[in-house]
Amino acid sequence: MSRRAPWLDRQLLIAPDAFKGTLRATEVAAAIGRGVEEAAPDRPAPDLCPVADGGEGTMEVLLGALGGETASAEVSDPLGRPIVASFGILGDGATAIVEVAQASGLDRVGPSERDAEAASTAGTGELIVAAAEAGVRTVLVAAAGSASTDAGAGAIAAIERAGGLGDAQLVVLCDVRTPFELAADRFAPQKGADAEAVRRLRTRLISAARRLPRDPRGVPMSGAAGGLAGGLWATFGARLATGCEPPAPSSSARAASIGRRSRARSPPRSPPVLVSRACPRTRSSARMRSIASTRGSSTCR
Repeated sequence: MSRRAPWLDRQLLIAPDAFKGTLRATEVAAAIGRGVEEAAPDRPAPDLCPVADGGEGTMEVLLGALGGETASAEVSDPLGRPIVASFGILGDGATAIVEVAQASGLDRVGPSERDAEAASTAGTGELIVAAAEAGVRTVLVAAAGSASTDAGAGAIAAIERAGGLGDAQLVVLCDVRTPFELAADRFAPQKGADAEAVRRLRTRLISAARRLPRDPRGVPMSGAAGGLAGGLWATFGARLATGCEPPAPSSSARAASIGRRSRARSPPRSPPVLVSRACPRTRSSARMRSIASTRGSSTCR
């Protein structure tokens, strides 16, 4: 008679990132969780903990982990057209999350419209301003999925036109360690740039670095989002952090994670604001996995 394997009685942790272009992290976690339950209905229900690394989906995952709500603002898309984009305000009320992809993302332009030289991050700057005007102390900027290689010029100009950020501080969550000067070579081709355009963009980045208050060249992660990270670092003193280890939004959330545990039988399928309302973070109903921490600061100086 065969003995039951001990691991079959253990609870599984399901912690996937998004499947780019297909499923959000919450949907991937729910699908895997349902598969596990169907395959082994007598084992403990899996613990779902969708994660993000600072790229697309970071806002949804953070709202699911820490609670909060979404707000929206009319901003510019990468080619200057008016759109409505969202940002999140986390449960502590002092921290906002802005995804570059919401306003300045590659998905905002069609394949035939991709132009890494013409695309701007102005909409991201406008969204950052809207978040700062909501009264938060910290704005987390998830820097990935950008359609632009403008070194953050559009965002910087938008923030300066609005009179700055007030008392709000910026933390840029980066999913790459590429320095500022390599942003064009590494990322512009996927944004529609040919070899000649990459050369022009490289020259543009060098010129931008010379004009900025601080030179971001050589700074790890400053090339994220087409140099937006470096531009915000140089102009507004933004801290650069790896997306998997952002600073905790508040002292009360130091043990909170980029990810929310839930049972596979109740998969979150709603937009971020509905996820946070349907699954409120309470001591009794939501346990948190500490994936993000302040340990080992990733801030660039």
